[in-house]
Amino acid sequence: MTKFNRAQKLITLSLLSIFLSLGAATPAISQDLGNGFFDYGVACSLSTDRGVVATIDGNGRNVILLWLFDHRGSYALLMIDAETGKSQTFPVPFPAGDAVYSSLLSGKNKFYTFFNKHFTEFDPVRRAFTFSAKATDQNAMAMTEDDHGVIWAVTYPNSSLVSFNPRTKDFKEYGYLYKQNWNQYPRSLAIDDAGWVYFGLGITASQIIAFNPVTGKVKPMLPESERKRGTASVYRDLDGKVYGLPLGDIKDDWYEFYKGDEHKIGKHHSVHSKPVITGGSGLLQSDFRDGKKIKTLDLLKRKLVVEDPKTNTQKEVSFDYDSEGAWVMGVASSPDGMIAGGTTFPVRFFIFNPKTRQFVNHEAFGQFDAMTSQGDHFFIGSYGGGCLLEWDPSRPWINTVGNEIYRPWRQPKESARANEQEVITNPLFLTGVNPVINRPHRLLPYPDGKTIIMSGTPGYGYTGGGLLFWDRDKKTQTVLPDSAIIPDQSTFSLLALPGGKFMGGTTTAPGTGGEKKGKEAELYIMDIADRHLDWHEVVLPGVQEYTDLCIGPKDGLVYGIADRKKIFVFDPLKRTLLYQQNIDSAFGTTPARESPRVFIIDPKGEIYLLFLHGIAHMEPGSFKITMLAKSPVPINVGGDYLDGRIYFVSGSHLCSYKPDDK
Repeated sequence: MTKFNRAQKLITLSLLSIFLSLGAATPAISQDLGNGFFDYGVACSLSTDRGVVATIDGNGRNVILLWLFDHRGSYALLMIDAETGKSQTFPVPFPAGDAVYSSLLSGKNKFYTFFNKHFTEFDPVRRAFTFSAKATDQNAMAMTEDDHGVIWAVTYPNSSLVSFNPRTKDFKEYGYLYKQNWNQYPRSLAIDDAGWVYFGLGITASQIIAFNPVTGKVKPMLPESERKRGTASVYRDLDGKVYGLPLGDIKDDWYEFYKGDEHKIGKHHSVHSKPVITGGSGLLQSDFRDGKKIKTLDLLKRKLVVEDPKTNTQKEVSFDYDSEGAWVMGVASSPDGMIAGGTTFPVRFFIFNPKTRQFVNHEAFGQFDAMTSQGDHFFIGSYGGGCLLEWDPSRPWINTVGNEIYRPWRQPKESARANEQEVITNPLFLTGVNPVINRPHRLLPYPDGKTIIMSGTPGYGYTGGGLLFWDRDKKTQTVLPDSAIIPDQSTFSLLALPGGKFMGGTTTAPGTGGEKKGKEAELYIMDIADRHLDWHEVVLPGVQEYTDLCIGPKDGLVYGIADRKKIFVFDPLKRTLLYQQNIDSAFGTTPARESPRVFIIDPKGEIYLLFLHGIAHMEPGSFKITMLAKSPVPINVGGDYLDGRIYFVSGSHLCSYKPDDK
């Protein structure tokens, strides 16, 4: 199987425009929703692609097919005429949601994918979806076409296998072929010329599975001793056999597979993959049948450039597409009185000016999951890689580069060119601590004014995330693994306590694709100086996540949300639980996301809580929760208080609520 991915193609797929990278201001389309709520519009009016192929339509014209993704998930297929730029959006024939992780252009010029529990076929000749079937598992991680033109897919998270015969329209599900206690990522799929199916999976422990569709026989091919953290891979060779690696990055450990049998061959000197146009979310098949190529496909500027190597010419055309905007991960107030936030697919950073009601968009260094201010600087926890960034709002924006040489405390390096100096980016890349933290969940600006603490879940396939301590004065870091905190768990929420202490609330969730090992989440207290645990305990039996924590400005008690549905009050001095109550039946659940920011405290010390369908107030002392207002739009993530308003995110929109003065 041959995968056409961006990294393998010598072309430019420009997904970021210079115009937006420089931060052009765009006015928000604001709407008064009533009852104190306001909608400022879409923060980032863009979609991203989840697979691109160059092919022809029914008239033999060059066209581009690509799967579109915005805050709703993968929602449509876009078809662009490569000569004119005329485009058409085809909504998927089932509910939008989830994301395309694999797609395939068949030898018969049909475009396939499987996501959101649906398998689908699109025919560019008929300009229509021509088949769709609901399936059991979630989405395909790998696809292939066998020697008879049958389309196959293997799925996340349970390694289900499906097949589709385009001639007979027969869709088959073969069930879950391999049971594990963690979510499986089967990233490669191949079929030998005898009809045996093989797929490589990971991430917690690699494995290669062989399957006979005729008899239903399933065979794990790797002995337990060869199963390592990572992902196994397979491919179909022109000799009719399938070859595989227990880990994709170890190249001298090949297996040969045929008719369900395996032979370890060590080095494999001659790879001749059977051509199949398929790949993951980064699929890019750029070659048209007449020899022309996609050179640039820019979803920001909506520009397409096609080159003709025969005449050494290029043609640029404009195209358009429907979008409801990128998925906003969260927002926070910045030191200069703005609301700042990050989006994903595409990854962007936006700044909203409440006075002018304008958005400024910038290119982001990864997915900005957690944000906070300390002093006059703004800090960002970015996925992937567990990166910590520092933004100075008073300085011009210069796109981040993740490299040691861009640290500001270093002197500019001497250059071979006279007077040339090193560029200092803004935001500044401070550090990356993957795999200890890969997906940041919380940033805590400690009251000492110099320490930033970052927490989150670990790298792919790992269990248990640690803590990063960043010293702004010394420009140094200390990283604690989960073994020094709560083994096999990650810190999901953080809170500063008086007396040089801080509190953490854990989650039992592992890193993406990892194995869940923790039984119950815990609260802990740690000393900021020696970074040793003072105390930890399963305060609320059965809880899997401490969603958010805040300290009561008037009473010094810790208020918390657990599992998005339980409120509790804790005395950090006596280390005793004072109050707990399930609140989901009365108020619903609180927002989710990587860093949900459920508690909002105003300058007067009033405590507000964000729920999916409203905003509430909590009374210290009685611990009574009162719903202030039902929200006319879903509250997906918080949130911060600025100039009398509580800001939050609804899908791709930035919204706010103005509570009555207390």
